[in-house]
Amino acid sequence: MPNALSPIKVDASTDELISHAAHFLGTSKKHIVNDAVREYVERHRDEIQEAALEALRTLDGTTKSAVQLLTGATDAELDELGGLRG
Repeated sequence: MPNALSPIKVDASTDELISHAAHFLGTSKKHIVNDAVREYVERHRDEIQEAALEALRTLDGTTKSAVQLLTGATDAELDELGGLRG
């Protein structure tokens, strides 16, 4: 995977924590965020995988299932709005 830079936004107090950690560890803010995200994902890998599998189980190839997955709408709510074919 190419090393593309993507800006992220965090609140001021989180940015301050990142800045302090980077300063006192003698590294960059980018390195701190990179390591933190990787550690977080590793720690929550099972939860992430289960959520992804549940999403896949929900999808049956129809537009309706995709809309329901993205919106959380029930069959009744979609019908109330005019419904969807497929």
